[in-house]
Amino acid sequence: MKDDAELTPSFPFVIILSMFLNARGLLFSLIILPGFLLSSSASLGNYVEDEIRIDVPADGRVRVENRFGDVRAEIWDKPFVSVSAVVTSTKPSGLTRSPIVIDNRGKYLAISTLRIPVTATAAIDLKIKVPQTANLEITTIKGKIALNGLSSSALLKSISGDIDASINEPIDVNLTARSTRGAITSTFASKPATDDHLWQVRLGSGSTRRSIDAQTETGRIAFAPIATPEVVAERPTRPPELVGANNIRPIGTPADPNRPEDLDEGDVIRVDSQLVTLNMSVVDRSTSRGVKDLRQNEFHLFEDGEEQNVLQFDSSSAPFDLVLLMDLSGSTKNVIKLIRDAALRFVDAARPADRIAVITFAADARLVSSLTADREVLRQRINTIDTERGDTRVYDSLSFAMNEVGKEPKKSRRTAIILMSDGLDGTIPGVSGQYGSQLPYQDARRAVEEFDGVLYTLWLNTYYEALNPKDTQPEAFDMGHDRMKEMAEAGGGIFYEVEKLTDLAGAYEQVVADLGTVYSLAYRPSNKSRDGKWRAIKVSVNRSNAVARGKRGYYAN
Repeated sequence: MKDDAELTPSFPFVIILSMFLNARGLLFSLIILPGFLLSSSASLGNYVEDEIRIDVPADGRVRVENRFGDVRAEIWDKPFVSVSAVVTSTKPSGLTRSPIVIDNRGKYLAISTLRIPVTATAAIDLKIKVPQTANLEITTIKGKIALNGLSSSALLKSISGDIDASINEPIDVNLTARSTRGAITSTFASKPATDDHLWQVRLGSGSTRRSIDAQTETGRIAFAPIATPEVVAERPTRPPELVGANNIRPIGTPADPNRPEDLDEGDVIRVDSQLVTLNMSVVDRSTSRGVKDLRQNEFHLFEDGEEQNVLQFDSSSAPFDLVLLMDLSGSTKNVIKLIRDAALRFVDAARPADRIAVITFAADARLVSSLTADREVLRQRINTIDTERGDTRVYDSLSFAMNEVGKEPKKSRRTAIILMSDGLDGTIPGVSGQYGSQLPYQDARRAVEEFDGVLYTLWLNTYYEALNPKDTQPEAFDMGHDRMKEMAEAGGGIFYEVEKLTDLAGAYEQVVADLGTVYSLAYRPSNKSRDGKWRAIKVSVNRSNAVARGKRGYYAN
């Protein structure tokens, strides 16, 4: 028999997983029938269509997450959940086991997908049938979500997939839809959208509390009645109605300047009237400590390998405009006190010439203090910070902060935003019961790339174990962490992990110290062509063991 790595399924899976409850608790059995054969001959289309059935209590919660394809859900009158998968592979390395993962905790049933081996590239589509009495949540990344029927409640979330919801008669339901950049359509009579991308309506008498909440960043959302022969006969068809369109430590080390690096769109410099400005932090390679008191003639700046003439230079001692952007969502009184104390420590640590602004946010961003060098005014305003309620809108609030900075008259002062958050914007899949930012993450990151300043991010670890579907899921914490890190890289700053809130004050002091090693350079490119191509930037420093880090290029648009 060949090694498992060479074996791929060439016939349909036939797998039955039956789970049931008895007096002693949960029992389960896994049966793999002969229909699943392994062969060295690769089949490019492999199907897993035999049903897995799991009993669910009348008020149970069913959470479905599929990162590798679509989810098609049907609501039925049976007291159990039925799920099957369709696996499609276009490459010889396929799956070596069933992709369906079941976590049954009585009233909470979680269904997810897993590719074994992890290097497999097969697409996995789920088909699921759910009892009418269940509370359903479906999450995908790029996959489409199709819902047919009404359960007690349905929360449908995707990053870029489309969402179609077909509703059965009698129609008595609360509908909510939000697509940040896609269209929202409905064949039902409706009131106008509350804004360009949000639609909410009550259909029916209100005698039931059934609801469908559909959320996607870039996909479209469509509502329609289930197309039965009776409905078709009684209800004239018409085109859809458009109702919406419109321990603290920095992570990472300086790169080896002699080694080529992979570049992505996150490493972009803002170009203003063909004058390219960039902020570079200079550290000692052996100690990772900042290097101060460098002079302009110690810097050499190259674009696509050709040395450029530095026209403007600000030393590390040049003053900054600093914006403290603080996430207060879900904070208690005791937590707010720690955040206030940490912000006050930041004010005390900043250099006298630095101006500071303070912005807090949960659902909405609030300007606590505009830019000022008056430390007493800052202390007074910081002490007014209190708890805030609502969704967590990280990306909207970051955009608000950048816009506030943009309102300042054009000046020579440098700018830095210091964002403190766990990164859990309500749009992240696995963050239950929130709408989150209207600005999609990719758009926020793009704005950071073009921001004429530096972004430092402090990721606050707020992880807790999810005990029910309403809790934030582990995958969401990971995505929040990763996006905070990505935004710092896109903004040419540093990403810090803050494991405990009591460490926040020390983190802020470290940010101030790191800002003291930032040098600003500006040049006019010798290549005048604005062809939209990537221009790679390299900065070297004539100082032993010194290395510059920051944004690594720009697109010549």
